[in-house]
Amino acid sequence: MNERIRAREIRVVDVDGTQLGVMTPPEAIERAADQGLDLVEVAPNAQPPVCRIMDYGKYKYEQKKKKGAGKAKAHAATMKEVKVRPRTDEHDLDFKLRNARKFLTEGDKVKVTLMFRGREIVHKELGHDQLKRVQEMLGDIATVENPPRLDGRFMSMILVPNRDAIKALQKADDAETASEETPAEGAGAGE
Repeated sequence: MNERIRAREIRVVDVDGTQLGVMTPPEAIERAADQGLDLVEVAPNAQPPVCRIMDYGKYKYEQKKKKGAGKAKAHAATMKEVKVRPRTDEHDLDFKLRNARKFLTEGDKVKVTLMFRGREIVHKELGHDQLKRVQEMLGDIATVENPPRLDGRFMSMILVPNRDAIKALQKADDAETASEETPAEGAGAGE
């Protein structure tokens, strides 16, 4: 019987966080109404349940804003595409893969598409070799999500960034930049 009486009581916390004590729900609702605010249950499993006097609309708005802020900070991985041919020259391939490397370090996925023209489709092994070279050249910062596959006149594969390798590479670049700047300052002072 004592538990039934306790269930009819709630612990009330004021807007500023001060404990108002244990009271009945009608008393707590009246207190909240006197302040022009709402009574919100924040800990239903506690003994007795805990309720807080607050502006419920403002509370819901802040919760929605916090949820939205978390989404805004997250980088949505987009798919970038790099197109090559079976006989793309070394220099052109380096240039295209420099862009792919930039996309991967920014956290984007990269789809490498190889297009066959005319009778090139007869030599599918050239396409496989070219995509294998791309995979080797970007292997330090990327992993293959979808291996090379032929779809009509196109052969494609999808690369995803290897976040740990990218972070390690960026740390090495930062350390190298810092070490290059230090001797230059010392040389200027000695002249």
